Amino acid sequence: MATYAIGDIQGCYDSLVRLLDLCAFNPDQDRLWLVGDLVNRGPKSLETLRLIKSLGPAALTVLGNHDLYLLMVAEGGAKFRAKDDTLQPIFDAPDCDELLHWLRQQALCHIEDNYCLVHAGLLPQWTARRARELAREIETALQGGTYHEFILNLWGSEPAGWQDDLQGWARLRVIVNAMTRMRFCTPEGIMEFRSKGETTQAPAGYIPWFEAPERAHADSVLVTGHWSALGLKITPNLLALDSGCLWGGHLTAVRLEDRQVFQVDCSPGEARPLQR
Repeated sequence: MATYAIGDIQGCYDSLVRLLDLCAFNPDQDRLWLVGDLVNRGPKSLETLRLIKSLGPAALTVLGNHDLYLLMVAEGGAKFRAKDDTLQPIFDAPDCDELLHWLRQQALCHIEDNYCLVHAGLLPQWTARRARELAREIETALQGGTYHEFILNLWGSEPAGWQDDLQGWARLRVIVNAMTRMRFCTPEGIMEFRSKGETTQAPAGYIPWFEAPERAHADSVLVTGHWSALGLKITPNLLALDSGCLWGGHLTAVRLEDRQVFQVDCSPGEARPLQR
């Protein structure tokens, strides 16, 4: 049995199918770990959701910002950016409600052995175990009776930092933003969301989240995506897997057992003009 961690798909279904073939993935004995952002911007978000859902327990995904955006648009919590988004086929599909319900059941963060799977990253004051506890608060909101109200209060970049005594929607918003949107933060964990470039382009006073000194999760291996400008980055404690398939780069898988890398080029017709 092998476990393949795969970077941001974002509706690049054809590239995903080719990557699974390259890995010789067998759903009867292997597992997929998906870093989130299954949908949007690429041309086949609907097909991507259907495929991953059909794999059942063989595929484990955490939610990314584009996955949450899909849920927000469906509930009226975010404006549909029609020229940039490729979500309409999902809304038009006869199984739309079933797919959105399935998406709501997915985790925000997953820990197993010494690995922590999360879309963007963790704030420096969080251990992986603490992050899993906080993620459960979001999953309860997504799956519970206050779901609609939660979605309507999810949008926004404030507060920009974590405090243990945060309450209500502000508390949940910080958890979501850290785990699905963060790239740069201060050493104390104050987040900045405008910058999307390479690590050398960090705003003054900010650093890549995974370089925060004395970060509490440094003893865990973080498996992430979200940051296409960072590209594939493999260190002892980080597997950053967004290699920019959507922008004409590669779709990447790493086999966790031996860290072997598998990559396919973006399939014809899937790449978008580079915009960072």
